[in-house]
Amino acid sequence: MIGQAVNRVDGPLKATGRATYAYEHWDAGQPLYGFIAGATIGKGRITRIDTETAERAPGVHLVMTHLNAPVQGTRDESIPFEYWRAQPVLTSADIHYYGEPVALVVAATLEQARAAADLVDIEYSTGRGRFDFGEYEDDTYIPKVVNAGLPTDTAVGDFDAGFAGAEVTVDQRYTTPYEFSMPMEPHACLVEPRDEDLHVYVSCQIVDAAQVSVASTLRIDPARVHIVTPFVGGGFGSKLGIHSETILAALAARALHQPVKVALTRQQIFQLIGMRPISSQRVRLGAGRDGRLSAIAHDVTMHTNPDVEYAEQTAATTRSLYAAPHRLTSHRLTQLDLPRGTDVRAPGEAPGMLAVESAMDELADALGMDPVELRIRNEPTVDPERDVPYSDRHLVECLREGARRFGWEHRPATPASVRQGRWLIGYGMSAAIRGHFQGPTTVRVRLEADGTAVVQTDMTDLGTGTYTILTQVAADGLGLPPERVRIELGRSDFPSSWGSGGSWGATNSCTAVHRACATLREKLLDAACGDTRSALHGLDPADAVFSDGNVGIAGATEALSEIVARSHPGGVDAEGSTRFMGDDPNYAAYSINTYGAHFAEVGVDADTAEIRLRRMLGVFSVGRVINPKTARSQLIGGMIWGAGAALEEEAVVDPRSGAFVNRDLAQYLVPVHADIPDVDAVFLDGYDDKANALGAKGVGELGICGAGAAVANAVFNATGVRVRDFPITIEKVLPGLPPMDT
Repeated sequence: MIGQAVNRVDGPLKATGRATYAYEHWDAGQPLYGFIAGATIGKGRITRIDTETAERAPGVHLVMTHLNAPVQGTRDESIPFEYWRAQPVLTSADIHYYGEPVALVVAATLEQARAAADLVDIEYSTGRGRFDFGEYEDDTYIPKVVNAGLPTDTAVGDFDAGFAGAEVTVDQRYTTPYEFSMPMEPHACLVEPRDEDLHVYVSCQIVDAAQVSVASTLRIDPARVHIVTPFVGGGFGSKLGIHSETILAALAARALHQPVKVALTRQQIFQLIGMRPISSQRVRLGAGRDGRLSAIAHDVTMHTNPDVEYAEQTAATTRSLYAAPHRLTSHRLTQLDLPRGTDVRAPGEAPGMLAVESAMDELADALGMDPVELRIRNEPTVDPERDVPYSDRHLVECLREGARRFGWEHRPATPASVRQGRWLIGYGMSAAIRGHFQGPTTVRVRLEADGTAVVQTDMTDLGTGTYTILTQVAADGLGLPPERVRIELGRSDFPSSWGSGGSWGATNSCTAVHRACATLREKLLDAACGDTRSALHGLDPADAVFSDGNVGIAGATEALSEIVARSHPGGVDAEGSTRFMGDDPNYAAYSINTYGAHFAEVGVDADTAEIRLRRMLGVFSVGRVINPKTARSQLIGGMIWGAGAALEEEAVVDPRSGAFVNRDLAQYLVPVHADIPDVDAVFLDGYDDKANALGAKGVGELGICGAGAAVANAVFNATGVRVRDFPITIEKVLPGLPPMDT
């Protein structure tokens, strides 16, 4: 079953509306509805708050503010990951950013709650906020570490000397804007109190983190918090932790002893969930005339919230990508009174590769060298900063296969030299790299007396195909047809995992299922081969083959259901686990990554500078592919995201208030069907035995890594205009367009 393009097992549920998401649970009966009122200033303090009119409004059960909110736990920074920390809300009169919750109104209907929220009368004392990144960009500090616990800075060799002695250099600054995850399903929660326990139906990516965070905030035993999230409508990092809607729903449910449901509007998501930080990235490349890099530096400055530090690992992507003896990377933070930064799909690599791979294209242009050849010439033999071997690196093969499939030999050698009617045509490409991560995950596999397997873990399915790939691995491990495997996910009562995120979810959970099935096979064989009533009695279990619900040895066969019914009439189970990568020696001994190569063709209107993506191709090396259909879907989605980052996505801050002025999907642009034509993703055959027992690696974020740079480089090839301030929009390209022929 592993490696087969199996259709999604949960597809019929979703297609018929029977997949239940957080806001849609009715287990608790009719709930009350909460609506969050947000601050209308970006920095300051509440001087007066009057809730009397709101409390008298029709249907209102509760108006909660900092004056009557229960005492909550505080963020414990000794906990290494933010998602497991307490997330207190309504704790003081201080305002830290625009839209910060200042009240929760709970009423019989959503309409009543929203109307009453407008009746909460608040006066503020406005302070001077820091909202403009450009104004404060030079006021920085050095974080202790960056995201994922990576070093803030690295240095190898003598960069200054290497760069000064290079024959050809690139020294450019690239800027990327604030970006948001914007999953299809808004952030929502239903909390039902049952005696001292809370049943929390929430849209989240990591169940264990949600349980611990809610319990820490409410200062109760985590065992009293029961998280339920069988289906999640996308997350892209924004649901790795829980947010104010969940905490406020829990506080209100406990206060009222009734179920309370709270969902964020799309506009509120822009202010309450966090975003990818804005960045200013200086990239310096030094090379010989032959294109071989002698020096590479990547220095990043980005925003952070003063109260909750987040340092995206934007320069870390440069550390393992290309060979060069002299190297430098750094990260600096600028405090702004804006919502906190947070993980957005492919944190670090997505903005970092947009800059570095654009710079590599600039170097290729300065050298007059093919961009594919330039990258091949700088292929390292060992990780250039860690000085350890790669576990399984096939970047050069991705580059060559992608060039062959794309028809790269037809690329215009000179920018702005090819036209089709009014369209300027250009090709662009980039490399891709993404670190592979592993976290602690446990799965329980149970074989019932009827021969049906049940897989249980608190792992989540964000729409990525978790139900399907776990079905495949369990069916493969026990020799069962897939229809005899049932997957149960997303409950804190199940064995815990690191959930979905960081491209680790599939490989963590699949590896754990694989190991659980191996243990379960041993139990079944011990029972059968040691039982005189079994057809397998006395035979060598090493020769066993599990297939089609049976186990056979040397011509003798017995159904799994018969073994279980006889030896374990109540069913038999086993658990399998993965451990944190820091405890796995392979992650210290090897540089374990995924790789790819992106190719893009664009057309640019010679009169208006309108940019149209014409086609994209990605070739990827991700080890063993569990399900080519779901994996390809993930990669294509990432590639489209990269195109959006290059051409469309940009959240704009009002420098007077710190509000995002384009806080809806009418003005915060993301790609739609009309923007995306032919996109294809292909895999190289692979198996990385250093990554895990299955030889598989994550694919969820690799597709975005470098994709935007391929599009940006294609725009340059079409027009001769190099835009370094992303996204690339008409007004940035139009002034530099070549004149039309007369």
